[in-house]
Amino acid sequence: MNTSRFLRSKNQGSSAILLALLLLMSFVGQARAQGPDDVVTTDVSLVQLNIGVVDARGYAVTSLSRNDFAVFEDGVRQPILNFEPTDTPFSLVLLLDMSGSTTSFRPQLRQAASRFLDALGPEDRVAVIQFNAKIKNLSGFTTDRRKSAYAIQVLAEGAGETHLYEALSYSLRELAKEQKRRKAIVVLTDGLDTSMRNADRASASRAQTDAEAVASIDPKASAALNSVLNAADRQGVTVYPLALPSGDPKRLPLPDPVITGIYSAARARLQNLADRTGGRLNEIQRLDQMARLYVEVAANLRTLYTVGYKPLKERTRDGKWHEIRVEVAHPELTARTKPGYFAR
Repeated sequence: MNTSRFLRSKNQGSSAILLALLLLMSFVGQARAQGPDDVVTTDVSLVQLNIGVVDARGYAVTSLSRNDFAVFEDGVRQPILNFEPTDTPFSLVLLLDMSGSTTSFRPQLRQAASRFLDALGPEDRVAVIQFNAKIKNLSGFTTDRRKSAYAIQVLAEGAGETHLYEALSYSLRELAKEQKRRKAIVVLTDGLDTSMRNADRASASRAQTDAEAVASIDPKASAALNSVLNAADRQGVTVYPLALPSGDPKRLPLPDPVITGIYSAARARLQNLADRTGGRLNEIQRLDQMARLYVEVAANLRTLYTVGYKPLKERTRDGKWHEIRVEVAHPELTARTKPGYFAR
């Protein structure tokens, strides 16, 4: 064989391999950059609170200033670093349960979610995300209500399993990209996450009575739930669950101890989501209430102040609970926010 031809062929082969490697590295880099699980860093030392204030009659008070608030952590007053009045816009995730359990009332669901859009402030940014066995971002954060409405009316569809807590985790990652804006998640669901349901069934399998079944499941021990709560704490995200009647443990058509335990645990987790993040669980008793409750949530968001502080005492992620208390300068007023957080 001619030596020069052999060397030329060898060099061409080496160049081709090098080019292929470079293309592969470029593709991998792009895939990483565009992956759904990208880590978005936040200031984890800043504690952010969404605070509602009402008077003695229960009416919202929306005219307070920074100096009207005092924030205490573990009994120690904290200096307020950030303050945002009630008219500051939110970044919101409208999270829709498109699993098999919601197929029978999709028209009411779409109409109610659209009413929610109409009740928001013009500068509120909304993302529409649906979930069943898969999570789909139907419309990214936008103030264009036509895009959000199209996502609700046309794009939202499907059936199958309920991956609720995976969808909440995804929503929190998307909210992290909104940086320092005020944040909330409004989630319509029956709460019956498929993987948790299977685990709860195993826990309650030997129960003979409803009381035994309920006692056999610890709703707050769920790793997926606590992961969502910790992520919400780090960003100051308030969660508003709208609980569908199909998940109400008091309205089971053919109750037995195991089913009662499963449904009771699912509803307790929704309550915990709301309580721990400073939101409110809205239980839908009838489908014709859905639109009204959506509008009430939108109205409630417009009554919230946001306060940020950094704890005076240096925090380590030791898993300990830190209690939060908010006082208002006027004794006839009552402040409501999340009760505290775990340092994780």
